[in-house]
Amino acid sequence: MRFFSSFLAVVVAAVAAGCATPSTVATRRTERIAAYSALPETERAWVDQGQIRSGMGEDAVYIAWGRAAQVLKSGDATGEQTTWLYHATATDSYHYWAYREQTRKDGSTFLDRSMQTDYNFRDYVNAELIFRDGKLERWRMLPKPPEGNFYSPTAVRE
Repeated sequence: MRFFSSFLAVVVAAVAAGCATPSTVATRRTERIAAYSALPETERAWVDQGQIRSGMGEDAVYIAWGRAAQVLKSGDATGEQTTWLYHATATDSYHYWAYREQTRKDGSTFLDRSMQTDYNFRDYVNAELIFRDGKLERWRMLPKPPEGNFYSPTAVRE
């Protein structure tokens, strides 16, 4: 019975995860309908297109772009500010020769060579937004780092 309960819990979790709605402008607009309704008409048009402008409030930016990957708080003599960081992903590929021992029909063996590729995914900050007093003061987009394509001259034996 314990196995069945565990199995059922896994199935329910998998179904719930599969039913999760991706965050879009439409879903975020519904999520914060009161804040969206209070926006001026021009700001609503920008938000609907996923665009941001200096002077927008945090709710408007959230609806337009979604949840930031990181939120940082800082302050100085002029007051406090909040920084939202958005992430993207860069991909590196590693190419190398691999050798696998194979057996012929007569029982003898040989090394079969094949080109293999492994991928490494790395996050980087692609946008930085600075808020002061709940309003977007400034923002900037950061460049995507170059993606690496690495080739290994040495073989790996599997």
